Amino acid sequence: MNTTYSKTRILVECALMIALSTVLSMIKIIQMPYGGGVTPLAMLPIILVSFRHGTRWGLLTAFVDSVLQLVLGLNNLGYCATFLSQVGCILLDYILAYSVLGFAFAISKPFKNRIVGVCVGVGAVCLLRLVCAWLSGMVIWGSYQSYYEWAANLPIWLYSLIYNGNYLLPETVLTIIGAVLLVKGAPKLFDRQVA
Repeated sequence: MNTTYSKTRILVECALMIALSTVLSMIKIIQMPYGGGVTPLAMLPIILVSFRHGTRWGLLTAFVDSVLQLVLGLNNLGYCATFLSQVGCILLDYILAYSVLGFAFAISKPFKNRIVGVCVGVGAVCLLRLVCAWLSGMVIWGSYQSYYEWAANLPIWLYSLIYNGNYLLPETVLTIIGAVLLVKGAPKLFDRQVA
């Protein structure tokens, strides 16, 4: 069922979802020592915009959210040794990592079963975020590997995968479960809205 929404109403909804995502991102269920953590569904409001209003609105909302997350995490740039690593951090830890959430609807489209589509769309964008964090961990944050005894003899790619997977995989599972519960309990929230 498509419902016609005004662009103003969509903008307000997107702003509210960004605000909700920001508040949820500040609550850490698990906090990793050198960045990252498990939150109570902080990615879900942005992903929901993608399902409700399509990829264009999803990407726009996710991009704005990524800029806000960057502003909130500006102090992390101080840990980067060079200007180039700061640029890499901005792109991989913030802009790309959060913007990929806007693709959830596009990835879910081929699936006829709504729950399967939601699971695949949500899981895929969360894994894309993990790829961004994994690349960032290898390229920018690899020097922190020496702080962990368990990681001393691991290849840098494996260290980064383990570190980032420790928080993003549980976050992915929680987000998929939250999305499934939401689509089962309030399926109209996932109905496509047209401006």
